[in-house]
Amino acid sequence: MSENLFPSAHPLVAHKLTQLRDRTTDFRRFRSIVDELAMILAYEATRDLPLRAVTVQTPLTITQGVKMDARIGLVPILRAGLGMVDGMLDLLPQAEVWHLGFYRDEHTLQPVIYYNKLPTDLSKHHCFVLDPMLATGGSALAAVDILKERGVMKIKFVGLLAAPEGIAALHRKHPDVMIHVAIIDERLTTEADADAGFPPGFIWPGLGDAGDRQFGTIRD
Repeated sequence: MSENLFPSAHPLVAHKLTQLRDRTTDFRRFRSIVDELAMILAYEATRDLPLRAVTVQTPLTITQGVKMDARIGLVPILRAGLGMVDGMLDLLPQAEVWHLGFYRDEHTLQPVIYYNKLPTDLSKHHCFVLDPMLATGGSALAAVDILKERGVMKIKFVGLLAAPEGIAALHRKHPDVMIHVAIIDERLTTEADADAGFPPGFIWPGLGDAGDRQFGTIRD
């Protein structure tokens, strides 16, 4: 396993992830669980953020403490990544939030960008790319490319499920990017799964389309 790959071992994560996988979980509850998982994963993904020493006046005396010493940017990949923002902001209210929008070409499975709302210079920021699914890795890889072009030196990917193929694709080009996820699933679906009604490029066993299940837009 890569040294920059961190699947969660937290029992609450495993418990809540099982609820997400359940096809009977409706979109209201699904959205709530994504928010909860994002908060738990935020604890794990922020372990190494820099701190600076400060003094603080308690009701009894003056003592030493610390404050966060980092400019933080959250970069949800539209649209599924939006569901992870509030959970992250609960812990990091000082974070700035930017957006990147990609859609996946159904034939090539490659990401096509349609929205970019990033500042020009991000060289002083620690950035967290948010997307529930690291499947083929195309969108995550494209997001990291764009962030590095803007000068970002510290980038982490935070998601719920990752496929081995997506992890390999992201780390092949960007081995420095830490990946924090709830779990690593078995594989991606392929053309061989099409006869059973499953399109290629989905995480298996997965939880379906995270965007559709969050926002109630599942197609019959």
